[in-house]
Amino acid sequence: MKTVINVILALCVVGLVYICYGSIMGPINFKKQRDIRETEVKTRLIDIRKAQVEYRQLHDGKYTANFDTLIDFVKTAKIPFVKKVGTLTDDQLENGMTEKKAVAMIEKAKKSGNWKEVEAAGLKDFSRDTIWIPVTDTIFAKGFNPDSLRYVPFGNGAQFEMAVRSDTTKSGAPLNLFQAQVPYEVYLNGLNKQEIINIKDLQEKLNKYAGLRVGNIEEPNNNAGNWE
Repeated sequence: MKTVINVILALCVVGLVYICYGSIMGPINFKKQRDIRETEVKTRLIDIRKAQVEYRQLHDGKYTANFDTLIDFVKTAKIPFVKKVGTLTDDQLENGMTEKKAVAMIEKAKKSGNWKEVEAAGLKDFSRDTIWIPVTDTIFAKGFNPDSLRYVPFGNGAQFEMAVRSDTTKSGAPLNLFQAQVPYEVYLNGLNKQEIINIKDLQEKLNKYAGLRVGNIEEPNNNAGNWE
């Protein structure tokens, strides 16, 4: 009988050790996996932000809420890049020369074939040429797949939520905002459910979005991520 009791006690001790180990390591393992997933989700959100910023520059300051439109833009659009050769000297600047005037003078010479004025102004080796470069060669690393923009890493095919807002400020100035976001339960799916409930509850108590987001359509924030 004593042997049976000892065995039962031993099993209870093992069970308690296992429970204690789980209570300690559970949150640690959850945080480790959460960090891994959030690193990739943040990177994808930053890529969306990069694409939106470039899109805005070529579309009258407006963003797009449509991933098809944004992805097509990244695949096909070209953005201007000014190739600069030479700089204006202090004497040229003091005499009222500006880059705009210098470019106009050079363009005039190109059309007329008369370069005397350009040479007299000391602009012979000065040029500002605009070249157009594909978006993918400018803001993304080589091999980047634009089609991946819409999909949430670890989301099993889920897509980011994206929204825009076009409005005016109190002063009448145009106001264009965008946001892209994904809730915790989408990219943390498969991890400890109680831990997900806990972090959601904490964010909600703090009146913060329960997930990751860049931009904000409620108020301007320079398109910052809510983790930045």
